[in-house]
Amino acid sequence: MHALVFIGAFTHLGAPRDKPDPPAREPTVTVLYIRPPEPEKSIPEPEPPSPKVEAPAPPPPAIPVPDVPSVVEPITSREPESMAAPPAPTAAEWAFASTYKLKNSKGYRYTWGQQVRSMMGTAVEGPDQGMVRFRVEIAPDGSLTRLETLWSTSPVAERLARQAIGNMPQWPRTPTGKPLIFEKTISFSPFASDGPPLYKDDCLPDPPVFSNPFAWDGKSARVQAQAVPIERPDPQALEDCLKQLPKDSIEAESARDQRLMDQWGSSKTGK
Repeated sequence: MHALVFIGAFTHLGAPRDKPDPPAREPTVTVLYIRPPEPEKSIPEPEPPSPKVEAPAPPPPAIPVPDVPSVVEPITSREPESMAAPPAPTAAEWAFASTYKLKNSKGYRYTWGQQVRSMMGTAVEGPDQGMVRFRVEIAPDGSLTRLETLWSTSPVAERLARQAIGNMPQWPRTPTGKPLIFEKTISFSPFASDGPPLYKDDCLPDPPVFSNPFAWDGKSARVQAQAVPIERPDPQALEDCLKQLPKDSIEAESARDQRLMDQWGSSKTGK
């Protein structure tokens, strides 16, 4: 009973009343300004150290140079080289040449060339020097029947050689009594001469001419050519032949050595 009275009194008499609503607040606007960041202070780079300036070294003491007189000679024009014509063959040399039959009358052919060169005069270094090669045919009585130029390196040398051949005296008879046909090179140069030949090997047979044993004409049957054997001379005939050979001179040996060096080269010149 008392509880009900207390609840009713609290409800009607002591019940809390609702508070009035507070007045509305005005909106507040907040403006935010963003400032750019301040630039960083640049740190100055250290200056490179200045190079040390070294004091120049004192110049070396001057060495006195004695006065040397000039030995340089003025350049002068060089005289061209020249070679006088060789002497004409003697009567004894022609007599030997007219009787020597070996190796296609080797002595006659050399003596004929020496006679021609002796009549051509002095050879002077320059555009007129050169060589000429002839094919020659001489009749049994020693007269010239044919003269053909095979090649020439100087028209002057060819003209002088032909002029000398036309003015040559009558030659001796050929050693074999038959026409003598040969080829001969005449050198008209101050640096070359036709030295005397060697006769010591004239009694030996000529070596066979090389021919390719496998050469084939494309038509005939393939047959390998056999090498021609070298014929050995009769001992008695070889002994008799050696007796008639003349004694070789030092000039002939030197001329042979020079021809070999011209043909195959010398180790001293690097050829």
